[in-house]
Amino acid sequence: MENAIYLRLRNRIKASPNQAVAIGDIAQIVAHPSINNEIKEIYIYKISVKDKNYVVIDITEVIARIRQYNSRIEIQAIGPSQTLVEIEVEKRKFTPVFLVGIWFLLFIGAALTILNFHEDVSMQEVHQRIYTIITGEKEFKPLLLQIPYSIGLGLGMMLFFNHIFRKRINEEPSPLEVEMFNYQQSLDQYMIMNENKESTRK
Repeated sequence: MENAIYLRLRNRIKASPNQAVAIGDIAQIVAHPSINNEIKEIYIYKISVKDKNYVVIDITEVIARIRQYNSRIEIQAIGPSQTLVEIEVEKRKFTPVFLVGIWFLLFIGAALTILNFHEDVSMQEVHQRIYTIITGEKEFKPLLLQIPYSIGLGLGMMLFFNHIFRKRINEEPSPLEVEMFNYQQSLDQYMIMNENKESTRK
């Protein structure tokens, strides 16, 4: 069937200001080669200043636009019913002083968090007791335990977050990446529900 196409909208795309968004930008299309490229080149929306940061394009708009191009095309829509278009605005570059300031605040905050946790659970007393059990001697600063513990704490955090600086240890996502993914999914769903004019129309 040369006039049949299968259409799957992408969940989220990025676009620049004043960009003319084509169907090929927001959707994956499976169709006969004779019409595939033509459908992809059909413009569906023009980004403007009033759109601010996000635009939601609904599947019904895409179908209607394709029908205008060729009313004989049989369309099978699968997957998401909306595409969230994020408009990329030029971001202000961070100055080195600002970057160092943020890094310093995060470092101090993380250090205080770890210190307060150790103080709450009396970690020093635990190390002293373990040292006494192993050696039979009392030591106020059992560095034999504290130094390996400190090194292991740093290595454990790198393994937990699955990164050594920018290098990933393995292909599995870290818990932080999973939480960020879930947050992004919830945010996208919220934006779709609130930005989509068709869903709010009475």
